[in-house]
Amino acid sequence: MNIAESTKIHGLIKDYIGSTLLLSYQPPVLTITLNRPEKHNALNQTMVDELLAVFVEIAEMRSVRAVILRSKGKHFCAGGDIGGMQDGSQTNEAHKQQIRTINRRFGELCTVVNAAPQVVVAVLQGAVMGGGLGLACAADIAIADQQATFSMPETSLGVVPAQIAPFVMQRIGQSQTRRLALLGERIKGEEALRIGLVHIVTHSEEEMQSELHKVVSYIKCCAPKANATTKHLLQSLGGAIDNATIDSVLDHGADVFAERLFSDEGKEGTAAFIEKRKPSWTTD
Repeated sequence: MNIAESTKIHGLIKDYIGSTLLLSYQPPVLTITLNRPEKHNALNQTMVDELLAVFVEIAEMRSVRAVILRSKGKHFCAGGDIGGMQDGSQTNEAHKQQIRTINRRFGELCTVVNAAPQVVVAVLQGAVMGGGLGLACAADIAIADQQATFSMPETSLGVVPAQIAPFVMQRIGQSQTRRLALLGERIKGEEALRIGLVHIVTHSEEEMQSELHKVVSYIKCCAPKANATTKHLLQSLGGAIDNATIDSVLDHGADVFAERLFSDEGKEGTAAFIEKRKPSWTTD
């Protein structure tokens, strides 16, 4: 345990008491709970700023190996706080610029969550819509209740899913993203699983906690720096690999593999395998 990092994490938890988030830390897992249940955890500017600040703060903390993103109340996140976007005190142009800034800020949040060196696990129930769907797709692993409702409702409101579209499309491809975005269709957990929007569907709170525990136990078996490097490698691949790019991709992969094999984690992991023991990063 890194004492300095642990002190920072507990200080961070205290800083966010009474905010739009609830934070808790059980090494090596940080749980971030969206805390606007009276608004179905809709994202306002404060919540976006606070989420972004937490992810930026923990980016270099190797004591945090997993981040659980969940919510208080019946709904994960009903999207952006549309009511909170109304402002009659500004000129149209000033208000338009403000909305653009807020919208782009949420895209920055999804980018930071997507690139987080930790494994990010989204636990989803109730409404998972708009920005909530974007956050779920920016996470590495999504566990959903069978009755959770997924939707990209923006076009039904006369707007566009501007910031979430890249992350949804990265998760489920262009065809299914077009379906959700252009129809505003609402789908449930089993259909979300079928199209690859989520990875695990559960049928009770007990099953959800059991699956979450199982996912966390897998994460604890993996070396944290190796996971961070693997995420970066996978994201650097971008879209489909063709004959023109495959050699450069594999050359880069060989460089990364060799570097990691001779790192402290690589040496420890291979030694543990040979000696038939658990590596030092494995925790109960």
